[in-house]
Amino acid sequence: MNVYRKVAFVGGGAMAEAIIQGVLAKGFVHSEQIWVTNKENRQRLERLHNVYHVNCSMDKQEVIEHSDVIILSVKPKDVATAIENIRDYITESQIVVSVLAGVSTEYISEQLERKCPVIRAMPNTSATIGYSATAIAAGKYAGRDHMDQVGDLFQTIGTTTIVKEDDLHAITGLSGSGPAYIYYFVEAMEEAAAEAGLQKDIAKQLIIQTLVGAAEMLKSSNEKPAVLRQRITSPGGTTQAGLDTLERYKYQEALMACIKQAAARSVELGSPYQGKLKNPQS
Repeated sequence: MNVYRKVAFVGGGAMAEAIIQGVLAKGFVHSEQIWVTNKENRQRLERLHNVYHVNCSMDKQEVIEHSDVIILSVKPKDVATAIENIRDYITESQIVVSVLAGVSTEYISEQLERKCPVIRAMPNTSATIGYSATAIAAGKYAGRDHMDQVGDLFQTIGTTTIVKEDDLHAITGLSGSGPAYIYYFVEAMEEAAAEAGLQKDIAKQLIIQTLVGAAEMLKSSNEKPAVLRQRITSPGGTTQAGLDTLERYKYQEALMACIKQAAARSVELGSPYQGKLKNPQS
């Protein structure tokens, strides 16, 4: 059930746009209910207004006042300045949602200097088409009702999973950055198809349907991925030849290292923003 009358975005980058596009497509809120501000990029705000017909303003008070939820979507390095610019207009009845990688709810609460509920969310850019995998974690002063409200918001742009905040670094490396790994994989498939002489449009259609089919199999089947893989891998066959090559190039090891490194980068980015209770040196 939608309880939002006004949704404010502080920061209008790619993630904010993905969420805006997704919630508008689902009709969760209307364009006139969405307000966006940023630090100084007026051209970006003009684009969001022209494309999505949302309200855009450099007046932080106008954007923040009377908003039911405030979504922080700036770069982590800009979070302190962003909160300082809006702090005076925030009340304890508003929900603050952060989609910033690594920045703890404890830090955000300290910067706000108010007892308003803070919730962290880690969606991905598939929110644009309603297929985000979003993890949300409760911070200080966030109760069940607040989590339900934020969950309803992100449920409109995909699936929502409630997690512990400490798990968000790993989730950032897994599903937050995950679409980029898939696109990179598809780039390689397209390159291989081109070298094999396949027409670009034919290759694209086959690749996309292969991905969709495999995803649906994983979703609808109770079998483990290893079992599904083994079922289409005949000894000495074509699939076995391909998998042997992937093993030779340490494909699984590379992918695991990729996710671990992305998670480690989330920790690194967030290390200055862990809050005094978790990081006495900050």
